[in-house]
Order: sequence, then C-alpha cells, then structure tokens
Amino acid sequence: MKARPFSALFVLLFLLLASALAGAEPVTFRQAVELALRHSGTMAIATADQQRAHANYLELRNLYLPQVTLGSGLGWTYGYPMSIEGSAPSIFNVDTRQYVINAANRAFMKAAKLDWQATGLNIQNKREEVILETASAYTELDQLTTALKLMRQQEQSALRMEQITGERVNAGVDAEVTLTKAKLGTARVHMRMAETRGAADLQRLRLAQLTGLAADSIETVTESVPKLPEVSQEDDLTKRAAESSLTVKVAEQNAQAKKTRADGVHKTWYPQVDFAGSYGMFARFNNFEDFFKKFQRHNASIGLAIRFPIMDFAGRAHAEAADAEALRAKKEAEAVKEKVSSETLRLQRIVQQLAAAREVARLEHQVARADSDAVNAKAEAGTASPRDQEEARVAESDKYSQFLDADYQLMKAQMQLMRMTGEIEGWALK
Repeated sequence: MKARPFSALFVLLFLLLASALAGAEPVTFRQAVELALRHSGTMAIATADQQRAHANYLELRNLYLPQVTLGSGLGWTYGYPMSIEGSAPSIFNVDTRQYVINAANRAFMKAAKLDWQATGLNIQNKREEVILETASAYTELDQLTTALKLMRQQEQSALRMEQITGERVNAGVDAEVTLTKAKLGTARVHMRMAETRGAADLQRLRLAQLTGLAADSIETVTESVPKLPEVSQEDDLTKRAAESSLTVKVAEQNAQAKKTRADGVHKTWYPQVDFAGSYGMFARFNNFEDFFKKFQRHNASIGLAIRFPIMDFAGRAHAEAADAEALRAKKEAEAVKEKVSSETLRLQRIVQQLAAAREVARLEHQVARADSDAVNAKAEAGTASPRDQEEARVAESDKYSQFLDADYQLMKAQMQLMRMTGEIEGWALK
C-alpha cells in the first residue's frame, strides 16, 4: 500500500515526459497553414477593419431612425425667459430627430456599404497572403533542413579528404599547398553550413511567429507538401488573374465607393427633410406668466424640418476635391489590374525558365553521381585513391545542393503564380 504514492509519482512524471516529447512532433504543411490562419495578426487586423467599416455603415443608416435625447434646461431667469442652448428653460425636455429625405446621406450610406463589402474581399485577400507566406516559409525551411543534412555529409567528406591529404603531405607525396587547398574546401563547407543554418533559423522563427508554435519544436515533413500543378505556357493566366485577383477586386470596390461618395457630396445641394419633435415641462419661476398671455407647464411640437441649400461655395469646392479623389482611385484600380496582369505573365515565364534550370541541375547531379559511382568502382579495383572518392562525393553533394535550391526556387515561383490566379488556398488546403 505504501508503494502507491511512488507509482503515482512515476506515472505523473511519465505523462509530463510524454507531453514534452509530444510537443516536438513534426508539423505537417497543412497543419502549419491552418495554425497560421488562426493565429495570424494580419487576419485579426483585416477583421477589425471589416467591423469598423460595418459600424460606419450602421452609423449612416441609423440616421433614419429616431434619435432621442432626454435632458433639462433648468435655470434661473431675470426678465424675459431667454433660451438655454437653443431651447426655452424647462424642468424636463425630450427632443427627437431623424432623416426623412436626404439624398446625400443615401449616397454616403451606399458608399459605406461598398467599403464594408471591400473589407470582406480584403479579408480573403489577406488570408491568401498568410497562406503564401506560411507555405514559402515552410518549404524553404524544409529545403534548408535537407541541405544542412547534406552539408554534414559534405563536412565529413571534406575532413576525411583533409586527413588523407595531410598524410600524403607528411609522406612527401603531395606538396604543402595541396593540404592548404583541402583545408580551404573544408572551410568553404563550414561557411555554407553557417549561412544555411542562419537562414534556417530565420525561417523557423518566422514560421513560429506565423503559427504560434515554439520555434525549437518545429520540424517539417517533406512528404506533407502538396504536389504543385503543372504550369502551361499556353494558358492565358493574365486574363484569369485579372478576373479573379482579390487585389484587383478590392481596388475596384474602393474606387466605386469613392465615386459614390463624390456623388453624395454633390447631392448635399438637394432639398433635405427631417422629422423633428420636442417636449418641455416649464416652471413658473422662469417668468413665462409675465411675458406670455397664457402659461401652461406641458408643451410639445412636432413636424418636418425642410431645408433648401441655395449657396455653399465651400461645399462646391469639397465636391470638386471628392471628384478628383474618385478619379485618382479609378486610375489606381486600373494600374493595379495592369500590374497584376504583367506580374502574372512574368511569373508564368519565370516558371518556365526555372523548370528548365531545375532539369539542368537534376541532370548535372545524375552525371556527378555516375562519376562518383565510377570512382568507387575504380577504388575497389585499386586504380583510384580514397582522396579521389572523397572528391567525387563532395562534387556529387554540391550538385545535389544546387538541385535542391533550383527545386525550391521553382516551387516559390509556382506558389506566387497560384497566389496571383487565386488558386493558392485550394492547393494548400486540399
């Protein structure tokens, strides 16, 4: 019976250890993207912008609902009962007002609704940005991790080659400069390892910031990255991007909103009708009985306030400024559309170039591997030295590193192209 507390403690320690180990489990590509979408500060900002735009729309719409104010104009009067803030002195008063006919506010309300709809498109646009950034960070970290593993093998080969060269120099077979060259090769491997490790640490940190995971617990899974679709150079991707790009749609929606708002500024010259009502409870000590033929405590008025703007030079200048702003927004939207089209075509052609470069790197690696196999066969036959073997291994590793880099550059361009055509989310979360 006394051993149970120890067994319970053992179980608790085992569970804590298991939990710690579980935190270091590999993160798949899809998991990283989903975590980034839930954790993203960019998405939170876009959602806040949408809430603000919706509130601005409601503010203008609610002007057509009664606005009621309760208060008091209680005060002492000497002589004629003058007004207090525009109303007769009163113990208690109620005022109400609401729009009935206001063409300008209708236009402003429509513009605010367009702004609200644009923020909805912007949320989706930011969502695709987060997906692209996460996918780029994940795939680059995966490539750098693989490259580091390869460089560790290169380091071992370089050290062995340095050792062999040193023995040959000590035996008087090779010159001293040969050992220096071998050390230079090892130093170059160490330099590339330091650069690659630094780049990997930066991408791991960025992925941690995007997903909310601890940086030291992130381990990529190469097999989890979805296969990228083939890019045909015959497809008209520029037209597809111009039609589906959320960046273009947001710009066009904003331009339409500014045009509608400018129309609203022009409509401030139209007649305006408001419903207004007021009630006041008067006091006898405010001298009403001395200056008016009949006094009563309860007083009310209700009716329509009708206004006909006749002369407003400041409003005319404001309307001209609004027209200029609307024209600018329209031209900016056209420029965004042109930029998206040209960038899509550029990426489409770059994908073709990078695909060719990747194929060259793949074939060069195959040739280097064949050379390495040939050197190994000669070494077994006694016609090649261990140094020749290590040099062949280093050359093969270099070519494979170049292939990995070419492969990532192609993936990066393809992901950017899918972002332009609106296909990035379907690929990343399929």
